[in-house]
Amino acid sequence: MGQVTDMKKKFTIENEPITSIVESPAAVYTLAASSNPFLNLVRSIFLLLGIPNESSAHPPIKNNADFIDIIRDGIPRKSIDHLMENTGLTVVEISNIIRTSDRTLRRYTAKQKLNPEQTERILELARLYSRGEEVFGQMEKFKSWMNNPVMALGNKKPKEFLDTSIGIELLINELGRIEHGIFA
Repeated sequence: MGQVTDMKKKFTIENEPITSIVESPAAVYTLAASSNPFLNLVRSIFLLLGIPNESSAHPPIKNNADFIDIIRDGIPRKSIDHLMENTGLTVVEISNIIRTSDRTLRRYTAKQKLNPEQTERILELARLYSRGEEVFGQMEKFKSWMNNPVMALGNKKPKEFLDTSIGIELLINELGRIEHGIFA
């Protein structure tokens, strides 16, 4: 059996170059933003937070690694207000999730930036709620799911898992199972 090597788009079989490779135009692999699920999720996350994706504060998000600069820089406190308005989470719930007192959180000015840990957790929440809205089709249906016990989660409310990154990831995985019709 011949060895197939994929190095810099040069292919060989048994050390003989293949000369008749059909090359696809790059346009086939470049998706429009409206058909790119990742970009749609990013747009939804930033909408929930009230932050324009294309702003002078940060370059546009093209992949998950691009979130790192935003996390390090911090997002403004007003983003929490947008998130609470869209998700129905309360100041007390948010403050518990980001590990600060609600009193301290209320003292932040609208433009004051959250620290990296708080920013990361808020972005995780926005990602979860964006994904939930996508899976359930409506934010109200997802919020209802978040507030009711789920058998697959040990009859706990999904909201009970929001205080850790692993808990949020568990919920995102559960949304994937729901989306594919796999119920535990």
